[in-house]
Amino acid sequence: MNIIVSGGGTGGHIYPALTLIDAIKRKRGDAEFLYVGTQKGLESDIVPKAGINFTALNLEGGFERHFTLANISRAANAIMSIKRASDIVRDFKPDAVVGTGGYVCGPILLAASLMKIPTLIQEQNAVAGVTNKILSKFVDRIAVGTRDALKNFPPDKTTYTGNPIRAQVLAAKKSDGLKQYGFTDDKPIVLISGGSRGARSINDAMIGVLTTTATKNSAQFLHVTGKGEFDSVTRKLREAGLNVDDMPNVRVVPYLYDMPTAMAMADLAIFRAGATGLAELTARGVPAILVPYPFAAENHQEFNARSLVEAGAARMILNRDLTAQILSATLDELLSAPDELKRMAQASLSLGKPNAADEIADIILSLT
Repeated sequence: MNIIVSGGGTGGHIYPALTLIDAIKRKRGDAEFLYVGTQKGLESDIVPKAGINFTALNLEGGFERHFTLANISRAANAIMSIKRASDIVRDFKPDAVVGTGGYVCGPILLAASLMKIPTLIQEQNAVAGVTNKILSKFVDRIAVGTRDALKNFPPDKTTYTGNPIRAQVLAAKKSDGLKQYGFTDDKPIVLISGGSRGARSINDAMIGVLTTTATKNSAQFLHVTGKGEFDSVTRKLREAGLNVDDMPNVRVVPYLYDMPTAMAMADLAIFRAGATGLAELTARGVPAILVPYPFAAENHQEFNARSLVEAGAARMILNRDLTAQILSATLDELLSAPDELKRMAQASLSLGKPNAADEIADIILSLT
C-alpha cells in the first residue's frame, strides 16, 4: 500500500501529518509513505529526520486574500506545480492521498483527485484555510478538528474527528515531570508557552507575573520563552531584581523537547491557541488561559480559543489586552479557586479526542 501525505509551512500542519502516518503504520505494516512538502518549509527538515521519504514542490507561497501582482505570479507557479504534482502521483502510484493543510497540499491533492485517486483533507482549525476550502470541492473525505469547522464543508463527506495528537501526549507521566523540573505535588503547576519561537507579548506579561504572583510561592511556574526570546526574558528578569535560579518554584527555559511530560504535570496552561496545542491540552484535560495569535490567517486562533471558552475549559485574553496586571489577576483568581480549576479541567477533558488519529486513519484506509 502506498500513501502520499502533504502538509507544510508550520508545525501545526506537519506534526498532525506525522501522527497520522504513525497511526496508519500501526494498522497497516505494509504501508509505504511519500511526504510532499516545500523545500523552504519546516517539513524539509523535520520529515526526513523522521525517516520518511520526502519530495518537494517548488511553490512561492500561498495566495493573498485580495488582488495583488504577486498573486498572478503565484497562480502561474501553482499551475506549473500541478504538472509536477501529477508526475509525483503517477510515479508513486498511491492508494490514497492525504493533506493536513498549507498551500503545498493544493497541487498534490488536486492532481490526485483529477486522477481519481482517493483523497482526504484534515482541517485542524475552527475556521478553514483557503486551500482546504478550495480542495473540499474535489476531495472524497474531510476530517475536521472542531465542531465549529463542520459548517465550512459539505456535510455529506465531512466528519468531526478531533485533531490527531502524538501518542507521547497520553503516555507521559506527571511523576516524570516533577522529577525532571524539581517541582512538588503539593502546589499547582502553571505551564507557559507561546510556541516554539515564543510569543513576545506573553513573555513580557510574564515578567510582571514572575515578579509578583510567583514570589508568593503558592504555585510553580515552567515558562518556555522560545529560543529567540530567552536572553531578553532573562535579562528583563534580572533588571526587575529577580533571580529565578534562587526560586525553587520557577523554571525559565528557552525550549522544551519534551512538551508531553510538561503537559502531564500542568494544572493550568498559558498558551497561544494553535489547533495542535489545544488538542493536546484537551486530551490531557488541562485548563488554560489562552492568548490567540492576532495575525493568524482568518483570525482562526481566536475562533479556536472561543470554542474552549464557551465550553468552560479556558479563559481568553486577547493579545491587544494582555498586560502583566490582567494576566496576574486572572492567574490569582484561578489559582485561588481549586474547585473552579477542577471544573475547567473536566470541561477540557470532555473536549479531548485522544483517538482522533486512529479514527482518521480508519477513514483513510476505508478509501483504499
